[in-house]
Amino acid sequence: MKESWLKLNLLVAAACFSVAAAAQSNVIKIGVNQPLTGVVAASGNFVTDGARIAADEINAKGGINGAKVQLVIEDSKSNPTEAANATEKLIVRDKVPVILGAWSSTYTLAAMPKLMEYKVPMVVETSGADKITTSGNPYVFRICPTNDMEAKSFARHVGPLNIRKADLLVVNNDWGRGSAESFQRMLEGKGVKVGRVVTMDATAQDMTSQLSQLKGTDADTLFVTTAVEQLTLVLKQIQSLGLKRQIITLGGSQSPDQLIEHAGSAAAGTMHNMMFAPWVPDASADPATARAFVAEWSKRNYDKAGLTEGFRGYDGIRTIAAAIAKAGAADPEKIRAALWDIDIAGLTGRIKCEKVGPQGRESGQSTPNTYLVKIENDKVGIVN
Repeated sequence: MKESWLKLNLLVAAACFSVAAAAQSNVIKIGVNQPLTGVVAASGNFVTDGARIAADEINAKGGINGAKVQLVIEDSKSNPTEAANATEKLIVRDKVPVILGAWSSTYTLAAMPKLMEYKVPMVVETSGADKITTSGNPYVFRICPTNDMEAKSFARHVGPLNIRKADLLVVNNDWGRGSAESFQRMLEGKGVKVGRVVTMDATAQDMTSQLSQLKGTDADTLFVTTAVEQLTLVLKQIQSLGLKRQIITLGGSQSPDQLIEHAGSAAAGTMHNMMFAPWVPDASADPATARAFVAEWSKRNYDKAGLTEGFRGYDGIRTIAAAIAKAGAADPEKIRAALWDIDIAGLTGRIKCEKVGPQGRESGQSTPNTYLVKIENDKVGIVN
């Protein structure tokens, strides 16, 4: 009797396992590693919202080779150690074959050794530090511009904006320091004198000391690199101190709509180097998709200020989905190989990775577009 019950239980367990396995075979997991809490939580949540739109869109069209996309989302808590931990959790616990991440250059650099250890690819949607793709990690595929690429693209504006001498105020991390180095090289190459380069901690809220240093210079332009939360404070403090400069922000993570709402008159006249201009979707490399994305974002009642970050998650998941479809399987190595063959129209330009870094250990790097926009009369427009 006991033997019969044991056999029955084994048969039931086997049947349950078969059903579970069959269900799993019809789902493809994609890891999302973003800062959902902490100092840059707004940006991480916006990227994740964009990823959700892309996943829902893909699933509405039948999924990937008939399998539904399931986003597995982890919070890096705006901390590099947590970013590395989140990467490991996604790979080891959740068994994802590919990841989207990890917003900040510092978080991405912290996550990269885990990609190498477990041999799982990651599509990098935001991080700009050049060493992400030059350090020799063949599991990294970046669809956003490097600091150097952004600087070279911006060079066309130096003459029209009559920039003669510039100071730089940057967040003291891999992104900010790398941005300062790239723009200093570009500006000096264009005959612009670079004055002071001043840093601020990513969690700092009072930048009056740094701004007081800059107030005494004769620069005509101030380049600022930091996330929108800190930038809001910087602009208010610039206004309070009466610092008169042409203000230009870099890195594309400074939502002008959010600045208009939270910085008010302190944001007037400021310019921002962006990777996507949702105010003018027809300027996108794929206008029809850009219009549909903006419309869906609005339909979901997402904060319109998040569009300049949300597009990153949207393009990132679409890139990953195209690679999985091409690979024909949710297998990390096959996806990695397929990412080299992806050639799609992203919201910010053609997504096609070229090899960068040490021979035999190259990372992938796409070349997106950039747009300089200006806030005037609480409106945002492209600077020609």
